Amino acid sequence: MKRAASFRNIKKIDLHKFVPRMAQKGTSPGTVEYIGMPRQETISINMIAYDEASVEEKQIVSLPDLQTEMASPTLKWVQISGVHNTDFLNQLGEQLCINSLDVEAIANTTQRPIMIERENYIFVVLKALQLEPVTNEVTVEQVSMILGDRFVVSFHETTPALFDALRNRIFATKGRIRRFSSDYLLFALCDIIIDQYFSLLENVGETIEAAEDELIMSPVNANQEAIYKLKRRLVYAKKMIWPTREVVTALQISEHELINDGTRIYFRDIYDHTVQLIESLDSLREITSGMMDLYMSAVSNRLNEIMKVLTLFSAFFIPITFLAGVYGMNFKTIPETGWTYGYLAFWGVVVIISVGMIFYFKRKKWF
Repeated sequence: MKRAASFRNIKKIDLHKFVPRMAQKGTSPGTVEYIGMPRQETISINMIAYDEASVEEKQIVSLPDLQTEMASPTLKWVQISGVHNTDFLNQLGEQLCINSLDVEAIANTTQRPIMIERENYIFVVLKALQLEPVTNEVTVEQVSMILGDRFVVSFHETTPALFDALRNRIFATKGRIRRFSSDYLLFALCDIIIDQYFSLLENVGETIEAAEDELIMSPVNANQEAIYKLKRRLVYAKKMIWPTREVVTALQISEHELINDGTRIYFRDIYDHTVQLIESLDSLREITSGMMDLYMSAVSNRLNEIMKVLTLFSAFFIPITFLAGVYGMNFKTIPETGWTYGYLAFWGVVVIISVGMIFYFKRKKWF
């Protein structure tokens, strides 16, 4: 019963996240305009500076302070929560020498996942998702990342709770992530985002199993709307996963000086993950399409059974109705009307016809 309930409670995903939108007509390329859900939160800047021996976390209150901190030799992960303040993004772009086209993409939360190589940095956009286990709701947010020399700047629409595990790894260990350069930090961010796609497909797979059980046990009572929501969720997953594979492929084969040879093997690993995701996605889409066909077949078969029963009843009563109609006529000379045993003879004929039709139907295996 619990699985069936999860099948019934499939939530819609925000459609605006998957419909690309451009800036207003007439604006020149590179004009920064926020495109997304209205937000009023204050933009926050959190920086984690670390090396193999130490780690420190700071809250940056102004852009001049950030510029000062960026000059330090330690590796830095700067998390910026909020991309709705275009003035802030313009100032930050000037300070970090970010191309205006990339700043424009950061502010557009409907941006397709991309990877762009610039002279001094690499710009990456991915879609991060979180699946609420209680409400079964999927939230999608855009994560933009700037990979530079000794730093990674990540831009988030809201507070990035998704990356708390990575933050804990930085503070808790002196292992690989503290020893490697900034390109490995970029890999770690991408890896977390891609791992969430597995959670989405796993949830869809469990929901499909519940739907299949319901279709088998009670096809007519299955929820057609929920099946359509499943198909829509898989379409959205495809729009995230396919371009993500292109991004990971570009990072893997990139010859940019910021991508070290030792890190490419890790990008190869998440590339394999994206291939596995696409294979699973294709399988789930085929199963879901089959579920809809099964549902329509079940409804059609149910309708055919009803029509069969009604047809048998009609065929059963046709000869009886014929006899009743003949002897119900008001002609003056009907020979049997004056017969003493005419009524009993009528019912005798009715019984004989009925029994004969029952045996005939059973012989034909019509019921």
